[in-house]
Amino acid sequence: MSELKGKIDFTLFVSVRNANPNGDPLNGNRPRIDLDGYGEISDVCIKRKIRNRFQDLGQRVFVQPDDRADDGAGSLKERADKCERLRAELTKKKKEERSREVCARIACEEWIDVRSFGQVFAFKGEDVSFGVRGPVSVHQAVSLSPVDIISMQITKSVNSEAGKESKASDTMGLKHRIGFAVYKIMGSVNVQLAEKTGFSQEDAALLKEALQTLFENDASSARPDGSMEVCRLYWWQHEEKTPAASSGRIQRAFTIAAAEQPKHFDDYRITWNLEGCVEPEVFDFL
Repeated sequence: MSELKGKIDFTLFVSVRNANPNGDPLNGNRPRIDLDGYGEISDVCIKRKIRNRFQDLGQRVFVQPDDRADDGAGSLKERADKCERLRAELTKKKKEERSREVCARIACEEWIDVRSFGQVFAFKGEDVSFGVRGPVSVHQAVSLSPVDIISMQITKSVNSEAGKESKASDTMGLKHRIGFAVYKIMGSVNVQLAEKTGFSQEDAALLKEALQTLFENDASSARPDGSMEVCRLYWWQHEEKTPAASSGRIQRAFTIAAAEQPKHFDDYRITWNLEGCVEPEVFDFL
């Protein structure tokens, strides 16, 4: 594993067509929007998709949903207990011999998402708790234009249970989707934190691949297969740990012009230019 060459910035443009990219459980699972009507996808949702892609790429992942668990662990504590090196460090007889630094190093070596995003290890009954601060940061995604939410009334086709208290087969409900939108996802990789967690140049290559294939194996009733696509990826690999061009300047250097009523990704004219900054790798997928 080779050390990270320099800081990394990335920007991803993804399209949504007749899908709910990230429902808000506190708002009837309607697609998330801000006060100005722009669509949002939470950073937690994006990191979940990246973790899923890491799993698909054969990497060991600590934070796994129950339906994708590949190691038989039913909880995060069970997964941590399955790591013999971590368990041995946490159960040393003398408390003063238990090292948070050693535990953090073992966790980073064991799971790619821990050395990427960080993780808090604090479980009931454990004398030692520790946290890892990860080098990969991801912003919440925001749509390039305000979005229109389309709601469809649906009914159940069967009774869930027998008896008077059960909901009948004609129980009404709502399903929400966005007709079309393009979202911008921003992120970066911090070299100083990567040195602490062991996030390597090879891990960066896996992250790039995960971003390019973000929605593979992600279909659901709210997001039918093909309804969400990666349209374009910008990837800046800097030579310096702290380049002259900050992440904020890089992201502000985008110029985005849209048609009056965009219906396709090509209806947006996206350009980027910033003097004194390394040129990005640009991957188009449409």
